[in-house]
Amino acid sequence: MTTEGNGARLRLLYDLGCAITSRIELDELLPFVIGKCREALSAGGAAVLLLDRETNEFYFPYVAESDSETARRLSGHRFSASLGFAGLALRTGKSLKIDHVQNDPRHYTGTDKATGLATRNLIAVPLNSLQGPIGVIEVVNRLDGQAFSEDDVHFLEALSGSIAIALDNARLYAEARQAEARLRTQVGALRRDLAVQLHFEDMIGTGPAMAEVFRLMETAAGSSITVLIEGETGTGKELVARGIHRASARADGPFLAMNCAAMPEALMESELFGHRRGAFTGAIRDQPGLFRAASGGTVFLDEVGEMPPLMQAKLLRVLEQGEVVPLGENSPTKVDVRIVSATNRQLSAEVKEGKFRSDLFYRLAVFPIKLPPLRERREDIPALVQRFVKRAAERQDKTVTGFDESALRILVTYDWPGNIRELQNEVERAVAIARETTLLGVQHISSSIREAVNSSGKTQPSRLSDSRAPVGDSYGGVSIAISELVPPKYAETFREARAAFEARFIADSLTRCHGNVSRAARLMGLSRVQLQRKLKEYGLR
Repeated sequence: MTTEGNGARLRLLYDLGCAITSRIELDELLPFVIGKCREALSAGGAAVLLLDRETNEFYFPYVAESDSETARRLSGHRFSASLGFAGLALRTGKSLKIDHVQNDPRHYTGTDKATGLATRNLIAVPLNSLQGPIGVIEVVNRLDGQAFSEDDVHFLEALSGSIAIALDNARLYAEARQAEARLRTQVGALRRDLAVQLHFEDMIGTGPAMAEVFRLMETAAGSSITVLIEGETGTGKELVARGIHRASARADGPFLAMNCAAMPEALMESELFGHRRGAFTGAIRDQPGLFRAASGGTVFLDEVGEMPPLMQAKLLRVLEQGEVVPLGENSPTKVDVRIVSATNRQLSAEVKEGKFRSDLFYRLAVFPIKLPPLRERREDIPALVQRFVKRAAERQDKTVTGFDESALRILVTYDWPGNIRELQNEVERAVAIARETTLLGVQHISSSIREAVNSSGKTQPSRLSDSRAPVGDSYGGVSIAISELVPPKYAETFREARAAFEARFIADSLTRCHGNVSRAARLMGLSRVQLQRKLKEYGLR
């Protein structure tokens, strides 16, 4: 080869070495390497044969052939690593240059039969990494009909070291990515399991309606599907959205919420999609917007039915193309967020009336979750009351522990048009007006609620204190496995009555949680240590 030819080969070796080390994905590396070798050596075909150590077979992860059909056939071809010139190069660790393949008894004919072609001449060079031999690189059938030269062998040998290292790095990188994917899957599954065990932590629900909600939340958390939460005001739609986020693979990312009904239309576009400095009067700095700020996490759009038509079109673009265009910019920016929305309106009816975009509705409502109003899940009211009392008492530094039976009957009977939010506010008010008492009575409940119950003519539950009834039994529409809310008549002192109450309350809570101390402690608002101390004190364990 001429000096000029040697210089060109050296430049090509250098360029190939730099290019190889910059590629870490096998799907990018192999086509590049094989294509360049075929081109540089004027070969009809080139291939990397990788060694499958488990089966001791060669396989073709990628093939460069002038005939695409030949490449397709080779892609599924495997043969023993002890056969042919490739097997010989692998075993000896030495390169081979064969000028007349068909006359050589060492030739493995299976590959020729698979492709329908005849191999005339070839070079086979072993690929050795730090972990040992990983395969062979072959070039076959020089295009000008001549045999390959020794310079061709030296060129391929010089390149083989870089190829082997790059292949080994690509393999390790692929294994690391697979391990990461497995860990993500496992973590996601563990999060979903934990969410099921904890009933999504902050949510209380024992009846069939809430059981269905929990089931749908678990399903939604296990995928990236777009969720629409439907329910009346105050039913806890944001709580459901947060529960789904915490149990999903995006739990490590941010959860950012916006109430579309509370955001002025003039500000909504900037808040959601961001803006560049100077995009409008008062825009003194860049604003990323909700969707970019929540990258890798979840955006919760509450009362999405209140979104203006212009914003509906822009939101549709986020859902369909995964990109936003900030104010003051012309080019879109990709975003990686999950959208969970909520509404207290019948969006399907508003679509028919032309008040809400149908294409956006169908993208938002891929996976709807319907939250029942509190009046349809009265069995949960005692437990909700107990939680709200504890929180309010802690905030207000009061000694209040709950409501007496008569007061609780009223709370259970009332229809709660404002749902859980109204119940929480009522409990907060009752605790606030309490004076030196541990149990709240009827007098602590708002007169409007008392009058509404009295005028409704509804029959109030006659008893809430039969803690011996099995879990799930009900009387007057109220679960009777919640707690003994009235001290026994035989209690002679306040301390005895309180101890009896606490013992029955703890026993019922454990029954509801099937003996799980951690869940019972969360239900009652205690730490596990505190509950263990009470169990020992009352001889329940």
